[in-house]
Parts: sequence; C-alpha cells; structure tokens
Amino acid sequence: MKLRLTPRETSFYDLFAEQADHLVVGAGILTELLGAGGPENGAERAKIAERMRAAEHAADDTTHKIYNTLNSSFITPFDREDIYALASTLDDVMDEMEEAVDLVNLYGIQMLPAGVAEQVDTLVRAAELTAMAMRKLRGMKDLTEYWIEVNRLENAADQSYRKLLAHLFSGEYDALTVMKLKEVVDSLEGAADAFEHVANTVESIVVKES
Repeated sequence: MKLRLTPRETSFYDLFAEQADHLVVGAGILTELLGAGGPENGAERAKIAERMRAAEHAADDTTHKIYNTLNSSFITPFDREDIYALASTLDDVMDEMEEAVDLVNLYGIQMLPAGVAEQVDTLVRAAELTAMAMRKLRGMKDLTEYWIEVNRLENAADQSYRKLLAHLFSGEYDALTVMKLKEVVDSLEGAADAFEHVANTVESIVVKES
C-alpha cells in the first residue's frame, strides 16, 4: 500500500463527523421503536430493525474508512492510537444501539417499560452532542462542555438503568420476560457507557494536543 508523505488531516475529521452522524440516525431509529408497540406493529418493528441494521452497516463502513486511512497515512493529525480509539468507541455506540433494536425484534417484545424512554432520550441527546463535538475536533477548542455534559448524561442513564432493573424485578413480569427486557436495557446502558468513553477519549486527545 502506498504511503502518503503528508497528512490529509481533513479526511480524519470529516470521517469522524460522518461516523457521529450515523449515531444520530441510530438514536432516531431507537425513538421510532418506542412508538411501535403493540401486537399489531410486529411488521413495523421488523422494518425498524432492518433500517437499524443498514445504519449499523453504514457506520461500519465509515469505521473501516478511518482504519484504512490510518493505515495508509504516514503522518496523522494526532496520535495514531487515539485515532483508533476514537473510531472504535464511536463504533461501539452504534453496535450497542443496533443490538437493542435487534433484540426487541427477535424476542417479539411488544411493549417496553416506560423507563426505556428515558434511556433513549439520553442517547438522543448524547448523539447530538457527539455530532457537534466531532465538528469542533479539528480546532481542539470549545469541547470542555461537551465531555462534561456527556458524563452528566451517563450518570443520569445509570440512574434510569437502576430504576428499570428495580421495576423489572418487582414481580410485575414473568421470569422469561424479565430476561428478555433486561438484555434490551443492558444494551441501551452499554450505549450510554460507550458515549462516555467517546467523550473521555476526546478529552484525552484535547489534553495531549493542548
């Protein structure tokens, strides 16, 4: 593979922005899933799951573009390991969101607990903040509020998660339903954790480059 002697820095920043845009799409699809409850909407949930898989595949393509660009660049705008870590953590978010939607579809879950809406709202906000942050990454400025807010959102997500677990184990659901629903809320919690990892990675990059 031919190596470039000078960096094409804009390609990395543009690809990170593209990767974050996929997360906004994924969070939006999660919101649609919340409105597709009931036995009459099984076909709609299947279509939503298919769209989420397509979004996840598109995100994977962008991640691979970043890796390929990294492997073919002699000079990079910041540390190679940080570029890899940021791409990887962004990809983790999408994987967790796609898993949640897929589980709802595969398990035929018709109604999600009300607390799941809080989890999804947190993910939507984190996705929006991350998309804005990726567009500021080039300048390495005005990002402090981003990682502070994402960390706050993750703390809120933890609280929502604990409330959901308490609700699931309250005796309202049978054991099999509890197992299915817990896998879904675990995946959504995993997405919130992954968003925090993205923010922490950005903070580390900014501190190193300042």
